Amino acid sequence: MHVDELSIKQNIIRSNYYKVVERINVTAKNAGRDPESIRLVVVTKTQPVEIIQYVIDAGATNIGESYIEEALPKIQALINNKTIQWHMIGHIQSRKAQNVCKYFQYVHSLDSVTLAERLNRFATSLDKSLSVWLEFNVSGEASKYGWDINRKENWENILLDIEKIIALPKINILGVMTVPPYSNDPEASRSYYKKLHHFQLYIVDHFQLQGFNELSMGMSSDFEVAIQEGSTCVRIGQAILGQRLG
Repeated sequence: MHVDELSIKQNIIRSNYYKVVERINVTAKNAGRDPESIRLVVVTKTQPVEIIQYVIDAGATNIGESYIEEALPKIQALINNKTIQWHMIGHIQSRKAQNVCKYFQYVHSLDSVTLAERLNRFATSLDKSLSVWLEFNVSGEASKYGWDINRKENWENILLDIEKIIALPKINILGVMTVPPYSNDPEASRSYYKKLHHFQLYIVDHFQLQGFNELSMGMSSDFEVAIQEGSTCVRIGQAILGQRLG
């Protein structure tokens, strides 16, 4: 891009960021919630470093990436910015767990005991605690990752896995996460978000947990519905950055 094009792009991103923040604030207040209780993660997958810098300049501090090999050059390029919190939001292959643990502060996609144990082992060697959301499949779609909570008869068995993860000393479970089926209608996501919230309360009640109260749910197409249903962390890319590249 030429300098003028970059300047225009920067202004568009800043404007989009402010608009999304305002929509979050208005939705939260209308739902009787504190806007400060909702974390905005800007999803920057496929976007270059200069675009990430624009959104950081606008005020973003939480940046979400889906692929470790794509994220690492960006993390390295921005290594001196200590305000950035990096969020892994995509599926984690076992062989990439070490780098995820090393370079990310948050993981939204912990979807098995095996992965949890692997991350715990690497976190122990790095002497760090890794904050995570447990990922659940609310629709039963084969294309989605996470424990399947679409059928309620699965719930009790899933508790056995959660119990094992709770016991891992370097894994700090913040709450639960999901990706609902895609729809152009935001209201189509509501029942799935209700289900996840209900399952979260089921976990908390069973284990008598303190904390475990975060809900990572809501994207560009439906984040207002997610906030109405209790989301504490929305993952937004296209509404701020425009269409994905590549």
